[in-house]
Amino acid sequence: MKATYIKTQPKCVINVSKIVTIHDYEFDKTFTFAGESHDFWELVYIDRGQVLVQRDQEEITLGQGEILFHAPNEFHSIRALDSSPNFFVLSFVSNSPSMQYFEKYHTPLDSTLRSFLSSIIKESERTYELQKNNPHLKKLVKRQHAPIGGEQLIKTYLEQLLIFLMRRITKEQESDVFPTKETMENHLVTEIRDLIRTHTEEGLRISDICASLGYSKSYLSRLFKEQTGETIAGYATREKIKRAKLMIREGEWNFTQISDRLSFDNPQYFSRVFKRVTGMSPTEFKQSLKYHNTGNE
Repeated sequence: MKATYIKTQPKCVINVSKIVTIHDYEFDKTFTFAGESHDFWELVYIDRGQVLVQRDQEEITLGQGEILFHAPNEFHSIRALDSSPNFFVLSFVSNSPSMQYFEKYHTPLDSTLRSFLSSIIKESERTYELQKNNPHLKKLVKRQHAPIGGEQLIKTYLEQLLIFLMRRITKEQESDVFPTKETMENHLVTEIRDLIRTHTEEGLRISDICASLGYSKSYLSRLFKEQTGETIAGYATREKIKRAKLMIREGEWNFTQISDRLSFDNPQYFSRVFKRVTGMSPTEFKQSLKYHNTGNE
């Protein structure tokens, strides 16, 4: 006997039809972008520092951990505000009616929602040839050996982020369970990352992390490698270089002082590690920071 099944069409609340641009900016305190408008959505997330955003006639101070949306055809500009900002910008097309929730919207993100942005950034770096500090980028260029499905993962991570933000906006009851892609092990990895970020200048050892979280070195090392594709030591090194880049942008320390503050053996070793991680020497990175825009694109 042939069974009869009812096929349910899932309702799509948010559909991102196109990704336009992806930017990861690191500028010094003099950064200013005079502004533009365009016919697609834009998401701005502040990873470090503080910026002043203008959208139409409104001015908003946006700080670390906060996200903001620009609706299509909304004029917007941005400049550094007493800091050397690091911020992420993603522009995209969505004609879903539910996008109305994000008009004039900005909010702090908790660690769970920030994980979606981390995933978007990671997949973007693996999928596209991203140009650092280039606001005039008009087209994404796919890497020659990009991993399978990277573009779709960027789209779905973004859609999930938007859905969970919609739940927050509409004050629906949020589940205590992490999103589908999250597990308790993902949360533990987030704890490791947070500890490393908090103690970047203190030379935190893996044994210190194990003692703080109450797990063995072998378990945490294996878990972190499985979940992130890199070692805890490798991640800690990248965070040190991120902090070094911030210190260079702030301009208050020379390279020798930065090397000492971040516990590198010597400035020469610091320079080698910096170039290995960023593809630029500290001097080349410093020269890349200057960007001034006095008119619309």
